Amino acid sequence: IDLGCGTGELTKILHERSGAAQTLGLDSSDTMLAKSAAQAGNGLSFAQGDITEFSGTFDLVFSNAALQWINGHEELIPKIADHVQAGGQLAFQVPANADHPSHVVAHRIAREEPFATALQGYSRQWPVLAPERYAEILDGLGFGELTIRLEVYGHHLESTDGVVEWVKGSLLTDYERRMPAELFQDYVARYRDQLIRELGMHSPYFYAFKRILVRGRKGSR
Repeated sequence: IDLGCGTGELTKILHERSGAAQTLGLDSSDTMLAKSAAQAGNGLSFAQGDITEFSGTFDLVFSNAALQWINGHEELIPKIADHVQAGGQLAFQVPANADHPSHVVAHRIAREEPFATALQGYSRQWPVLAPERYAEILDGLGFGELTIRLEVYGHHLESTDGVVEWVKGSLLTDYERRMPAELFQDYVARYRDQLIRELGMHSPYFYAFKRILVRGRKGSR
C-alpha cells in the first residue's frame, strides 16, 4: 500500500519495481485520484481513504512525502506499523527542512497582521521527528534491519525567487486554504519580500532540502 499516493506515477513505479502482485494507492483527494486512475491495472489499484484510518495488513507499507501533513508522529507511526504483516516492511520519506528560512519565514509572516487574524491564530506545527526518534520507535515495535538517514537533496533553482514558487506548492497551501484569496496574495508578496531579504537574491540558487528516509522489517530485530 502507498499512503498518500497522489497522482499515482510513483505508485506505479513502486508496484513494478517491487514485483508486487497487488498494490493499493490510497489518497484522500478526489482530484489526485482522478489523475491516478490512468495508472491503474495489472494489479495496481487506487482508493480514497484516510492514512490514519485505513484497514488491512500488507507486506509493504510505503509513503512518500505525505506523513508530514499529519500531526502526532509518536502515535501515528505505531498505528501505521500495525498494518505491516510479520516479516513485512515499512518504508517512508518525510521532508525535514522546517528549520530552513523557506519555512521559518512562512510561519513568522503567518503570525503578523492581518494574516494572524484571518488565520485565527493558526500557525502550522511541524510533526516530523528526529531520525533517531523514528529508530527508537520502530525498534520498540520489534522492527529490525533499520535503515534511517537524513539526506540533503540539492535543487538548483533558476533564482532565489524559485524557492517561493516551490513553497507555494507545498507548505503555503496550508495557509492558502485558511484565508481569502486576495489576502493570500498579500501574504505571498510579504513572504517573498522577507525571504529574499533573508536569503539574498541569487541566480541560480542552490536549495538544500533535507529529507528523512526510514525503512525497517517487522519482527527481524
